[in-house]
Amino acid sequence: MSIDLGYIAIVFVVSIFSVILHELMHGVTAYLLGDQTAKMSGRLTLNPLKHIDPVMSIIVPVCLALIGAPVFGGAKPVPINTRNLKGGEWGFALVAIAGPLTNIILSFIFFLIGHFTGVFYGESFGGVICSTGMFLNMGFALFNIIPIPPLDGSRVLYALAPDGVKTFMQNMERYGLIVIYAMIFMLGSGLAVYFMNGEKAILTAFYWIIGIR
Repeated sequence: MSIDLGYIAIVFVVSIFSVILHELMHGVTAYLLGDQTAKMSGRLTLNPLKHIDPVMSIIVPVCLALIGAPVFGGAKPVPINTRNLKGGEWGFALVAIAGPLTNIILSFIFFLIGHFTGVFYGESFGGVICSTGMFLNMGFALFNIIPIPPLDGSRVLYALAPDGVKTFMQNMERYGLIVIYAMIFMLGSGLAVYFMNGEKAILTAFYWIIGIR
């Protein structure tokens, strides 16, 4: 199997850039809602060393790129003190949504650049960058909205779920990362279908926004 080092380098750079903005927006949103924990922890920064997780930010995205699978990943969660947030659980849900929403916006920006410059429709280095940036950020958003603690989707579910479900999720919190890693390695084909269908739906929405039905 030949390895396209240029493509792997693009995945690496775009992954780092994307997870930094994802986590930064969690922290900024929490700060705007009254919680300074992220700021006091030094997480309101573009310094990648403060945000990247060696496994989820680098190893997982690069390995997925190597095997040609949909690329996704994550970063170290920004510390949040929910007692300081305006809006309680709904405030926490807004903080959680800020991360995946940032990735969707980044994906849309890559889409707009790729579409309106025409680089999507030819074989160019710029086209690879825009395509990778678009799909990688879609993957980050789709991965993080899965409702398993500590992923962002679980934070939204907290605001909507009955007390029994909340208690179960709180008990599951300590095992969340183990469940996530197990899910990645044991449900590979199922996750691939989820990501491919999700990316197709988002791409259809992007074309709809610019008036292409």
